[in-house]
Amino acid sequence: MGHVRGWLFVLLLLAYLFTICGNMLIFLVIQLDTALHKPMYHFIGVLSFLELWYTATTIPKMLANLLSEKKTISFAGCLLQTYFFHSLGASECYLLTAMAYDRYLAICKPLHYPAIMTTTLCVKIAAGCWTCGFLCPISEVILISQLPFCDYNEIQHIFCDFPPLLSLACKDTYTNVMVDFAVNVFIILITFLFIMASYGRIIGAVLKIKTAAGRKKAFATCASHLIVVLIFFGSIIFMYVRLKKSYSLTLDRTFAVVYSVLTPLANPVIYSLRNQKLITAIKRTISQNGERANPIHY
Repeated sequence: MGHVRGWLFVLLLLAYLFTICGNMLIFLVIQLDTALHKPMYHFIGVLSFLELWYTATTIPKMLANLLSEKKTISFAGCLLQTYFFHSLGASECYLLTAMAYDRYLAICKPLHYPAIMTTTLCVKIAAGCWTCGFLCPISEVILISQLPFCDYNEIQHIFCDFPPLLSLACKDTYTNVMVDFAVNVFIILITFLFIMASYGRIIGAVLKIKTAAGRKKAFATCASHLIVVLIFFGSIIFMYVRLKKSYSLTLDRTFAVVYSVLTPLANPVIYSLRNQKLITAIKRTISQNGERANPIHY
């Protein structure tokens, strides 16, 4: 068992380091390269910055638990981890929705796009995503903090979360489950439906483009975002939009790994591999920094 935990620690540590380095690289390149100071890249940069904190709420503690025989966390610490994890997750839902709206304007209303999606509006939208995200889980945290818990207090999950915490309560949690369900429907399902509606309009507009090259170029700007949306929302819909506390321990842990580890890990790869401008900017930034670090003297 110790050998397995050792390998899990190494794999999780490598995934975390790659996530941090990949998202930090994308965020810094977008900030430094003026050619990327456009709405689409602004939102990608904000998403990369968000992923840095999203993974920091759970993975370091998961790594510590793999090294330690005694895996403990205080009740206050558990609530804080749950709050920040859900706040950042909700912020990501809103941000992915904003990115879909940005792509809708760029493709369906190209003439009005520069006038509508200004730098000021981009900043306001990003700030709104963060603000709404951090407000949404407050009611759930307050309700769960008032529950009595039994002597058996082992969390059957890889990190603190609402469903496993509710399963430890010593009283009926119907109110908590219904509030969680309502909040999750509002955050997850409504944003997902808005994104799908935006892409329905986008696909309709792309199909009207007469040239194959034009259709390919238009769809290429959306493909990366759509892949991220399907992976992220697919896992969190299964996990949180339900009236049960849990389906099964194995399934819950599997989907938790997908949206807490694999999605942030895959985002830098998905966005960079499918975006030639971003790849070029990364190469340009690295080469410029290399030249500064190794100046040639005559």
